[in-house]
Amino acid sequence: MLGCKDYTREELDHGKAVIHEQIARNKNLADAVARLATDKTLCSALEDFEGVFNNNLALVLDHLYVHKLRKVMGKDSNPLNEVELIRDSLTNNYGIMRGNNGIRFVPSQSVAKIKIGEKIHLTTGEFKRLAAGFFVELEHRFLIYGPHSHREQSGGDPLSRAADYSQGGK
Repeated sequence: MLGCKDYTREELDHGKAVIHEQIARNKNLADAVARLATDKTLCSALEDFEGVFNNNLALVLDHLYVHKLRKVMGKDSNPLNEVELIRDSLTNNYGIMRGNNGIRFVPSQSVAKIKIGEKIHLTTGEFKRLAAGFFVELEHRFLIYGPHSHREQSGGDPLSRAADYSQGGK
């Protein structure tokens, strides 16, 4: 498949539904274990599972829109590029965050704030903020808005669009 320069509302809504369903199922499991858990070993196992589960959700999130074009994604520290770097680091660098020459990644400007060289272990809160920022940026850069326009014409700073997510909101 060739690269995608835009996505329909249906494609974006489908991806959101896939991610939200997984988050909801994980919350149901965590809540059930928390109600029943008196054993510290069980609670510890759930914490370990949380990181693996959320890391895997980052892989799913990237894969849903794997054909995004770099020229539309940009090369800055936006959530689309952050998810791409997380995916690459999880699959090709033993889960240790690394950058690449095509993206100007600045950890302090990112959503998850993972530094180059750190082990990736996304919490549920970090993943939810990352996914929310990812979808905000995906819609801004890739959503087809009308019959004559492929993307919204208002520029704006990608970090300000996702600021709520990097500050721990939403």
